[in-house]
Amino acid sequence: MTVKAKSRQLAFRLPGPRLPLLDRYLALEMVGPFLFGVGAFSSIALAIGSLFHLIRLVTDFGLNPAIAVRVFVLQLPGFMVYSFPMSMLLATMLAYSRLSGDGEMTALRSCGASVIRLLVPAVVLSLGVSALTFAFNEAIVPTANTYAENTLRIALNENKPTFRDRNIFYQQFGAVVLPDGTQEENTLVRSFYARRFDGRQMLDVTVLDYSQGGLQQILVAKSAVWVPTENIWLFRDGTNYVIGADGSYRSILRFDRQRLRLPRAPLDFAQEQRNPEQMNIRELSRYIALVGQSGNAKESRKLEVQLQQKYALPFICVVFATIGSPLGMRPQRTSSAKGFGLSVLIIFGYYLLLFVCRALGEVEVLSPWWGAWLPNVLGLGTGIFLIGRVT
Repeated sequence: MTVKAKSRQLAFRLPGPRLPLLDRYLALEMVGPFLFGVGAFSSIALAIGSLFHLIRLVTDFGLNPAIAVRVFVLQLPGFMVYSFPMSMLLATMLAYSRLSGDGEMTALRSCGASVIRLLVPAVVLSLGVSALTFAFNEAIVPTANTYAENTLRIALNENKPTFRDRNIFYQQFGAVVLPDGTQEENTLVRSFYARRFDGRQMLDVTVLDYSQGGLQQILVAKSAVWVPTENIWLFRDGTNYVIGADGSYRSILRFDRQRLRLPRAPLDFAQEQRNPEQMNIRELSRYIALVGQSGNAKESRKLEVQLQQKYALPFICVVFATIGSPLGMRPQRTSSAKGFGLSVLIIFGYYLLLFVCRALGEVEVLSPWWGAWLPNVLGLGTGIFLIGRVT
């Protein structure tokens, strides 16, 4: 099929304003390998990460095959998100490699098309795939992963609660007025601890009050429940210990019921039991704030890295486009099999670097931003270097 015939075919398929002939031609060359890559890489990832596990549940634990298929379908979007960047690399490598091997790349450059001009369709397509990846990761993947886990848990009759059922620890920070009248910002105001949570009320609760600098009050109660109509906590069957400046008990007061206007955050923290793959950016940011206030700095750091990765992951499509395009433009013929194999090697190395940087971010060797974005920065630099080699 000639260049002109292919461009007419694509013009018929794509709605909207007509694109320049060169862009339509190059886009058509990349669409086929991209769709093939999505199917191939998603199938491989699903087989390794989900299918074998579901088959074992069917054979060893009696999971209903219909439920296994439903869980399999629900897990598909999560794997597709990772297949989009891989497919972008494969599409650019195979498309530009075929053009180079058939001499069309030489013909296009002899007509005045620069390397940068030839890269424009790949970059524009990668930006579109990046937007698609971000939309999938925000709107579809969290909900699908949550439904998949709940469906599997119910089918296997697992009694795992959907909330944090013990050791609820929450710290409230804010401004504190010291005894000398000065105000100290971002310091511990109140510490809330519950030994157990049954999904409705906190049990064996202890609240320490530091709202005036030192420890002024200790509240111990058998139970506490949030009253949404009044925005307060209702404590039952407890004792208030008022602490003097010298650390001694000034008074000890027993109570059957006591209302306190405290934040609802301990309840939110206890009820949130999803993992980051089941949250979008807004939900994960809110959860990070709760975890940070609970005093768990290690978990908060880990979640911050994963939050940054939600931003960084879609841009891997652009990085892979800048790497795959110049590799395909090299003046040598590369078969589809070799192109696929080279893509797999690049993908393996890139995602290995991604996991290493993530671990370095979690142990505070790198900042959360660099832990998530360093692979993209290095990959983009490599792509720019390769483009410079073929210009």
